Amino acid sequence: MRPAAAPSERRRTRVWSLAWAAAVVLVAGLSQASTTPRMSLPDFVTLSKQVRPLVVHISSSPSTESSSAPTPFRQDDPFSDFWRRFFGERFPSSPTPPSPRRSVGSGFIVDPNGYILTNNHVVEEGQDLIVKLADGSEHRARVAGRDPKTDIALIKIDVARALPVVLLGDSAALEVGEWVLAIGNPFGLEHTVTSGIVSAKGRRIGAGPYDNFIQTDASINPGNSGGPLINLRGEVVGVNTAIFSRSGGNIGIGFAIPINLVKGLLSQLRDEGKVTRGWLGVVIEDVNAETAAALGMGEAQGALVANVAKGSPAEAAGVQVGDVIVEFGGAAVKKSSDLSLIVARTAVGRVVNVTVVRNGRRVVVEVRIGRLGDDEVVVKVEDGKELGLTVGPMARELGPEIQNREGVVVTAVEPEGPADQAGIRVGDVILEIDRKRIEGLKDFRRIVGELAKGSGILFLIRREDTTIFLALRLPR
Repeated sequence: MRPAAAPSERRRTRVWSLAWAAAVVLVAGLSQASTTPRMSLPDFVTLSKQVRPLVVHISSSPSTESSSAPTPFRQDDPFSDFWRRFFGERFPSSPTPPSPRRSVGSGFIVDPNGYILTNNHVVEEGQDLIVKLADGSEHRARVAGRDPKTDIALIKIDVARALPVVLLGDSAALEVGEWVLAIGNPFGLEHTVTSGIVSAKGRRIGAGPYDNFIQTDASINPGNSGGPLINLRGEVVGVNTAIFSRSGGNIGIGFAIPINLVKGLLSQLRDEGKVTRGWLGVVIEDVNAETAAALGMGEAQGALVANVAKGSPAEAAGVQVGDVIVEFGGAAVKKSSDLSLIVARTAVGRVVNVTVVRNGRRVVVEVRIGRLGDDEVVVKVEDGKELGLTVGPMARELGPEIQNREGVVVTAVEPEGPADQAGIRVGDVILEIDRKRIEGLKDFRRIVGELAKGSGILFLIRREDTTIFLALRLPR
């Protein structure tokens, strides 16, 4: 029989056992750590060096002499008053120099022959545009092509050498939460780099019939417009375009046009100066749960046909009011905006199989795509005040036999926007705004352009065989 150990010996044995166990655990942990991949932050330095030389600063040349202190910022920029207070008052006796160039935005090189992609709103009012490259050289630019419906423009500078160009990525492959960089010239401050993540995809902000924005919290400010949104592979995945802000500065909500929406437009803008789009000839709206149940659909998806234009490809193919388009040319249509984008990208003259749900059954029809005219207008109010709807002329949407009737027809309504909250629907015909008659698009543009921020607006609407008044208030 083995004699019992003394208490002190038992304590020493227990201590050594615990120490040995701790050592085993530590070694195992170190071994596991050595085989586990270590997470690290993105290499923004390398990305910045790679892409910054491909981003340009766009300004307009001076046209008049200023009677006040010169400022490198736009009149409505927050820094403009700061500049005048500190520099204008500091040298009151100095002669007034010519007005400086007005910084209007950013762009990036997409063709070695000097073609630069930017936003349409950056150049649409620009006279004598000046492009400054990363090497400091300046070049006069001309507008090679514009597409107001997607807010894209292509400008051209003459260069004696081939320029380096950006890599265009795949915006459809972007994931929410993915790191991105925004590069541009905010407030005239050249080649500014900011970082953030993709906050959301497929955002509709009432900018037009092809709303499909990437939302990011990478800082975007006035002057960033037209600059690239970059993924971690150094590829351009978006064109920085808009911000949501109550102060004019960044609050972490910026929007970029997906580069996949732009790729197919570049050759048309370069060769023809404009974009030709496919036309189906229907007025559509989203399908909600109640509509889906009423139509015998198991899921709320697709584009509900609210009207079919006379003489349109849709009419010729037998598309009917009440049909729900769920597939177009093999591509699924989840919501009405999907259909607008798919049809727009379809070549004119192409025959496409279109699947509709009609009386609870799936029916396939063949449609030969027509050419979309240039007469649709995207409604935008100056200074960012938006009604949240898109309108078109009566003749194109409702047929030539009523082309002399007054008004404009609502072709799209932004969800949760002012028009949507007021009860305005796709297919409504706007006859009056604030008791002013609307005879066509010209009247509509003029009257909408005069609307004041925060004002209440009264619409006279014709809906089917009745007329109604609807009121909305513009945001402040």
